[in-house]
Amino acid sequence: MPKSLWLLVIGMVVNTTGSSFLWPLNTIYIHDHLGKSLSIAGIVLMLNSAASVIGNLLGGTLFDKLGGYRTVLFGIILTILAALGLTLWHDWPNYVIFLTITGFGSGIIFPCVFAMAGSVWKEGGRRAFNAIYVAQNVGVAVGSALGGFVASFSFNYIFLANLLMFIVFLLIAFFGYKNLSAQQGKQTSVIQEHGAIRNKQIFKALVILCSAYLLCWVGYVQWQATISSYTQEIGITLRQYGLLWTINGALIVIGQPIMTPLIKKFCSSLKGQIIMGIVIFIISFGVVSVAHSLSAFVAAMVILTIGEMLVWPAIPTIASQLSPKGKEGLFQGIVNSTATGGRMVGPLVGGIVVDLYGMSTLFISLMVLFVISIGLSIFFDKPLKSSSNQEQTLSM
Repeated sequence: MPKSLWLLVIGMVVNTTGSSFLWPLNTIYIHDHLGKSLSIAGIVLMLNSAASVIGNLLGGTLFDKLGGYRTVLFGIILTILAALGLTLWHDWPNYVIFLTITGFGSGIIFPCVFAMAGSVWKEGGRRAFNAIYVAQNVGVAVGSALGGFVASFSFNYIFLANLLMFIVFLLIAFFGYKNLSAQQGKQTSVIQEHGAIRNKQIFKALVILCSAYLLCWVGYVQWQATISSYTQEIGITLRQYGLLWTINGALIVIGQPIMTPLIKKFCSSLKGQIIMGIVIFIISFGVVSVAHSLSAFVAAMVILTIGEMLVWPAIPTIASQLSPKGKEGLFQGIVNSTATGGRMVGPLVGGIVVDLYGMSTLFISLMVLFVISIGLSIFFDKPLKSSSNQEQTLSM
């Protein structure tokens, strides 16, 4: 990888580590320390996600107009101010206000980082987005592990650690990202090179692809919502449930070098990579639907992680290839807001289905959603083919 991408990777690790100090403990803090109900905690987290969706879209738009450097700095400074507010005033309702602003500021940052990754290593293709994806998961694993340790001393230290990590990220971005903006104009998408497909049809293809992405996230997030509660009901302890996510993070970091050559060998196109990953999602949820032991849940998590490693990096890669010149940030903003939207509505939808019909119906419903997602993924590029004979636009 070029040095410029390494700077983005390191920055993403630091940023995600800072975020991950707090987000796994939000519900615990709101319920146990602020004395609010779990329903209120869910609403607060939904506000955070909604603000992140808006931040994603704004960040992508600002990237195209102001460049990545200034937009990232704006997002980081906003996040630091919110983190400082949380450090000083984390009672009710200040907690809600600052947590929502944090979601907005963080949302601005992510599409810019993905857009810059695509521009600084254009010839790297999907490898640039794989690197950012792995960096995110390293940050989540490190931050979540350290967060629990720090919180065992005092929750106040969590807010301080969160703030300090964002300050470190600001320093990395301020001194390391300025020259990256100069390279953004060099990016030309595959579609632009052929110049045959109008922006309207490109956008239609992106919307279809993101619809599939949204459905995948609605299913995936059940592992953090309904399935987490389900594991407690069948005797899986919290520590054992936490182990599942440790396995998830470790597999992503360790398995990426193994997956890369396998993907090149067996998935000739990004579309095929996505479809294969969603099929693996279905297999994972099939295993979960009959699981009653820790070993079965471990097997399901391993399968889920393999699917995740195929699908998640491929979507921003395609968005980068689809994006017309000057719209790279907007397209990445749409992709990131889609993922955040899935994380926002998924727990609500899953909870309603479980409350009304039970877990068995939920698992069947999720498999149906994944099948629909496969259909959308198969036909997402039909608008492109209908107006161009460039059948191999996304074969790289």
